[in-house]
Amino acid sequence: MEKDSRRRWQLYSAVFLVAVGAALLIAGFVVPPQGEIHSSVLVAFGETLTFAGAVFGVDYANRRKEG
Repeated sequence: MEKDSRRRWQLYSAVFLVAVGAALLIAGFVVPPQGEIHSSVLVAFGETLTFAGAVFGVDYANRRKEG
């Protein structure tokens, strides 16, 4: 895979993970529990995705500064 293509994929993944994580965090607090998934599960998963996206984003920024 080309270096530029890999960086672009990493950036898109980071943005997607942060957006989905933030949406789940908001949904965990706003949406009343109507299904079987407890809101704490949504919040925990949202935090995990947000953290993963942040790590991807920091790595992307560091690699972009280096080269």
